[in-house]
Amino acid sequence: MEQNKASDDGPATNEPRTRQAQPPALPEPLEIGHRETSASGLPAVVQTMRFGLTEMGPARTVRTLLTLNQKGGTDCPSCAWPDPDDHRSPAEFCENGAKAVAEEATRARVTPEFFARYTIDELAGHSDMWLGKQGRLTCPMVLRRGKDRYEPISWEDAFILIASELNALASPNEATFYTSGRTSNEAAFLYQLFVRQFGTNNLPDCSNMCHESSGLGLNRSIGIGKGTVKLEDFHHADAIFVFGQNPGTNHPRMLTALQAAARRGCRIVSVNPLAETGLIRFRHPQELSGLIGKGTPIASLFLPVRINGDVALLKGMMKSLLEREPRLGGPDRTFIAEHTEGFDAFAEDLARTEWEEIVSASGLRRELIEEAADIVAGADRLISCWAMGLTQHKNGVANVQSVVNLHLLRGQIGKRGAGLCPVRGHSNVQGDRTMGIWERVPEWFRQALGREFGFDPPREHGLDAVDSIRAMHAGKVRVFFALGGNFLSAMPDTEFTAEAMRRARLTVHVSTKLHRGHLITGEQALILPCLGRTERDLQATGEQFVTVEDSMGVVHSSRGNLEPASPHLLSEPAIVAGLARATLGERSRIRWEELVADYDRIRDHVSRVVPGFDDYNRRVREPGGFYLPNGPRDGEFPTDIGKARFTVHSIPHHSLAPDQLLLMTIRSHDQFNTTIYGPDDRYRGIYGGRRVLFMNADDLADRGLTSGDRVDITSHFRGEERQALGFTVVAYEIPRQCAAAYFPETNVLVPMDSVADGSNQPASKSIVISVRAAT
Repeated sequence: MEQNKASDDGPATNEPRTRQAQPPALPEPLEIGHRETSASGLPAVVQTMRFGLTEMGPARTVRTLLTLNQKGGTDCPSCAWPDPDDHRSPAEFCENGAKAVAEEATRARVTPEFFARYTIDELAGHSDMWLGKQGRLTCPMVLRRGKDRYEPISWEDAFILIASELNALASPNEATFYTSGRTSNEAAFLYQLFVRQFGTNNLPDCSNMCHESSGLGLNRSIGIGKGTVKLEDFHHADAIFVFGQNPGTNHPRMLTALQAAARRGCRIVSVNPLAETGLIRFRHPQELSGLIGKGTPIASLFLPVRINGDVALLKGMMKSLLEREPRLGGPDRTFIAEHTEGFDAFAEDLARTEWEEIVSASGLRRELIEEAADIVAGADRLISCWAMGLTQHKNGVANVQSVVNLHLLRGQIGKRGAGLCPVRGHSNVQGDRTMGIWERVPEWFRQALGREFGFDPPREHGLDAVDSIRAMHAGKVRVFFALGGNFLSAMPDTEFTAEAMRRARLTVHVSTKLHRGHLITGEQALILPCLGRTERDLQATGEQFVTVEDSMGVVHSSRGNLEPASPHLLSEPAIVAGLARATLGERSRIRWEELVADYDRIRDHVSRVVPGFDDYNRRVREPGGFYLPNGPRDGEFPTDIGKARFTVHSIPHHSLAPDQLLLMTIRSHDQFNTTIYGPDDRYRGIYGGRRVLFMNADDLADRGLTSGDRVDITSHFRGEERQALGFTVVAYEIPRQCAAAYFPETNVLVPMDSVADGSNQPASKSIVISVRAAT
């Protein structure tokens, strides 16, 4: 392949600009059926067994699933929903967790012979699902300058190549080091230690794309960037609000807790533009009635809010509550006086807000908003949950803080059965941040790390995910290293991201499976295959375990029980240590080999750097692990003033032209983040395809379209246009002027500069689009 010439915009690359950065628009035998009205049940059991038996076979299926999420077993590599503290079912997993395990424990293998058979261009022409289904990576691979195929490389030579590129940089800040939420606490701690000893805080991670707005909003309001509830609190709540979240697909084990709450009379409210199946009915697959019956109704009230109409809804609810006496569910004046500041400005803003604006922006009748307020007023114990339906907007931080305002108004933080619950989407994304994976290093952490290891960590804040792409695109970052994840497909503005990756000198991915990010590379590229969480991790002192932190601040162990997919795999801690030795050499006094030989030594260091990890090695060996300290959960707010803060936010408005819609990106049921398990979304009635655009039937009629027509989608932002071609429109129950479509297929429509204020999180759920019949 002829190498492209260098330009003023960046270095030469080894690939043509026509290579598929987006998932290809392949012919799809799409079937539009009826959406299901109950989640799980017998179909979930069938799908679990089908995926397990197809990928793993009978023995491996039983062996992996029966240890999944058990005390002393393997932590599910999928979502971060917590495990019960006490009794656990023998089958403590869900359908989508089983799919994630099947993907990792598959018997299929991607060998050097596979890479010799396909050029990069040929691989890029396949779907994302096909790439993942080829199996586990087995050997380090390198794509050298001017070559069109990956070829094998030894671990030693791979580390030397990375180290030579890193040490040739004019500044450590010319490298950026990404982290996936699957990474263990031990690997994450070593990783940030290496990166900071190298001299930079460029530590973007997947939090930057999912819950960065939650962390920032919560920190400013209550003094901690995490939720304030335990799983046990769900057993005592009188009302549970679920904002912008689809538990049935993204966190299916949450449905067990919601089912138990609904059965004892807890009022559950679903706030979402789409009526998601898991919040309609749940058929517990471990109950006879769940297998053959209709299931348990979950949400007693559904609020079909317009996309990004949540601030309007919440202000309407709080305006209603503010007008009530405390004994009738109005403001908790004692809590407000003792534990908060900023109430007067907050109350004045609500008084000025007109109901006409609230109703118009939320898309909800005032009667529905008042009904939701009645539920809050009648609840002595209230929990609010949310996911990316709140965070991925320009006003994502304001959305989160508006939920906090609701809880402060009613004194619903710091007591049993009440509190805030951001539900994390990846198994250890919260633990990564706790371990120091953050581009904005806090001074206390910087000092503690420096004392423990005898160096002066960099002070300057680094690059997050969006800024890393901007810097690569501008030629300011020359080396990209990813510890897990599919960065290309997870990021917004796919073509801009791809061009940024091409301008790097070296791109490196630590991975278990093949994905599209391996195909859009810098001048040179490396794929470094690592152990999966289900596999035994044998180091010099014996078999090791790792630890993770779930959505509710529980730190617990995870131990694999399968033979590694290849003898050439290294653990993530071993990869980080090998990279550190090769790069830092005599500049580092850390004995990296000793840390990898026994992970207890890593945890000993963590216990002296990170608050709450005292006696780490003993406590994490206790069945179920331990809870990290959480001041707001105990009624104390560690802000600079020692109190929680009310915040004031205006209602966002989207100025749409008559032919425009507001699009949000979503997952299908056969998907986890960027991993595509299959082509179906049975809960929404979609079979055989993913290039689907859900629209209101009246919006279709206005455009002369009918369900099943093919369209091209154009996004509009500050005079710029981006296109995604060849989508099938589907009539669906969604508010007027709103639409939904799957990512990563529609990430190309998300502008790189459309981000949340303050958190810099991509606004992937506020995309202004227009549609036209496909050409």
